[in-house]
Amino acid sequence: MQANTTTIRIQSVKLISRFLRIMTDEDLVSVPEANTIIAELKHIAERGENLPPIMPKLIDQEAAAAMLGVGLSNFKKLERENAFSFKRKMVGTSVRYRNIDIINFIMASDDSSHSEPASD
Repeated sequence: MQANTTTIRIQSVKLISRFLRIMTDEDLVSVPEANTIIAELKHIAERGENLPPIMPKLIDQEAAAAMLGVGLSNFKKLERENAFSFKRKMVGTSVRYRNIDIINFIMASDDSSHSEPASD
């Protein structure tokens, strides 16, 4: 007897993503929570498995920019323009970001809306 397997289609992930954006606009779901859900579903749809566990840590602006594939000055400009759903954390006088938030932002981004990052 063969096991029943159900796959998640990328179209379903996009539909759920739109629904979650409405939920975040209404403050029913937090943006980081929505990004986590979208990232997990997108990974399952594309690879048929859950995202691997990642050790959470705080990273500086330079590391955050490198994760996103942009230069530091461009990262700072984009942050000023509120281009990211993740927020900075202040540790004393140092600016830090949660690596998990950045990974979820990357994974939740719609592939069709990406363009090549501008260089500094």
